[in-house]
Amino acid sequence: MSGAAVVGVPASAGHAAQSPGSLSPRDSRIGNQERPNRLKAGLQRVATALIILLLLHAAQLTHAQQPSCDEVTRALTKAAAFFHDHVSIHGGYVYAFSGDLQKREGEGVTDEHTIWVQPPGTPLVGEAMLDVFEATKDAKILGYAKEAALALAQRQLQSGGWHYGAHFETVSEKKDFHRFDLDWKPVPDRVPENERAISVGWDVWKRRTFEANLTILDDDTTQSALRFLVRIDKVLNFAEPRIHDAALFGLKSLAQAQYPNGAWSASYDRFPDQSPSNDGFPVKKASYPDDWPRKWPKDFTGCYVINDDLVADAMHTMLRAHEVYGDARYLECAKKAGRFFLLAQMPDPQPAWAQQYDRDMHPVWSRAFEPSAISSRESETVMEALMMLARATGDKSWLAPIPKALAYLRKSLLPDGKLARFYELKTNQPIYFQRKKGGGDEMTYSNARPADHYGFIIDPILDEIEAEHRRLSAMPKPAGERPIKETPAELSKAAREIIASMDERGAWVQHGVKMKHNKGVPPSGVIFSEVFAKNVAKLCNSIGVGHRPPLSQ
Repeated sequence: MSGAAVVGVPASAGHAAQSPGSLSPRDSRIGNQERPNRLKAGLQRVATALIILLLLHAAQLTHAQQPSCDEVTRALTKAAAFFHDHVSIHGGYVYAFSGDLQKREGEGVTDEHTIWVQPPGTPLVGEAMLDVFEATKDAKILGYAKEAALALAQRQLQSGGWHYGAHFETVSEKKDFHRFDLDWKPVPDRVPENERAISVGWDVWKRRTFEANLTILDDDTTQSALRFLVRIDKVLNFAEPRIHDAALFGLKSLAQAQYPNGAWSASYDRFPDQSPSNDGFPVKKASYPDDWPRKWPKDFTGCYVINDDLVADAMHTMLRAHEVYGDARYLECAKKAGRFFLLAQMPDPQPAWAQQYDRDMHPVWSRAFEPSAISSRESETVMEALMMLARATGDKSWLAPIPKALAYLRKSLLPDGKLARFYELKTNQPIYFQRKKGGGDEMTYSNARPADHYGFIIDPILDEIEAEHRRLSAMPKPAGERPIKETPAELSKAAREIIASMDERGAWVQHGVKMKHNKGVPPSGVIFSEVFAKNVAKLCNSIGVGHRPPLSQ
């Protein structure tokens, strides 16, 4: 044992051995006064050796507690099998299930005919299944992921993307605009040809004439579905034509819905046979309006949307498509989105970003609690997206806007080190919202009692952004993935805890928590798709596999 070897090193090594009780010539000169010092030094050496032994023993215990690769892969297989066998509906998933599997919900209570696309729904679980397959090489797990992909492909809309949820019931077929029916028979596009031929853009799309055909880009809905389809298409060696076709059709739709300046709107209700024109949506640099309304104008004039990471998620989708298919058109879409971020950075004194802009590139209201303002959270996401683009292209010029934005946001920190979500244009006063009597939201400059339905105060990630910016700036050519935050020791500890928290079925159940839309706290607990995906990611990362999203939020 190495510890014994350390403890067993004699203090007098290198000297001649002495008979018990004898004194060397050196000993005879020490005298009684220095003997206590010799004893103290000896005790210190013994104490040091004991400390080393204890540390080595603790290290061995820690190592023994680290789950082996086999333990991790067994846990991953068990968790994936439970989720597929007991939670999946038509191959897809929703947000949450009661522990007894009697209740389920997405953005509302759902039934046995409904899956959810908006994260954390089917695409997120599908990506997790692919991570498990990468870790285990188990063909059954790949089959689970394939079922999820086919569920999405069968419910793809004729506009090219997906709505928040998707339904598998014959009644809905009469009103929904799916590309295929439930027997996989192609359905003709129900949008009249004259409607498809007209000039497109937010002026047309926001009317939602074909509501049931609405491709949603809000909350990473269509983007996440496409990223998953593109990834599994590659894993399947492009051999499943339904998945391959859905991926390419959706990417074409997304590319043609991009504005001349590189942005996207929150949704569109028909397949964009042509892109919005430069005449209708001229390319401009962001600027401050002369004035802006302090009350919600109830007018959705913001055609260019950064809110909820919309453009960043679309950029991520196009970068993955380029990586998988090698088509330069997808890379150009991603770069075009990057150029929009450069255009959208506000001038001094607030060189950051707003949630959305009108066609004149002025920040404008969205919902009743999303004002014309600088948004700290969206600004953080834009900086991360620019670093993602720099890593993908090897071009450091995309990093140029970041230092000014970081400096501005650091100056805007609240006394407690947090950031307000919104800062007033030009004055930089923090803006909050309070609930009015009788309902609704009211803008205020006081943070005494902000409404709790929205993140009006956020924990900044400026240090993480600055560290990654420094790392990329130091490279001759930025490359690689965004580093994992956790150390190997932290990942091992998390893996052990995750495995221990799994029940005998292979489920991770949270007890004492509410479901958002089903009333009450289920006695059997709640199973969350997001928890499943996060636990899978941690377990995979602990053994060095699994994909890493390039955005931390």
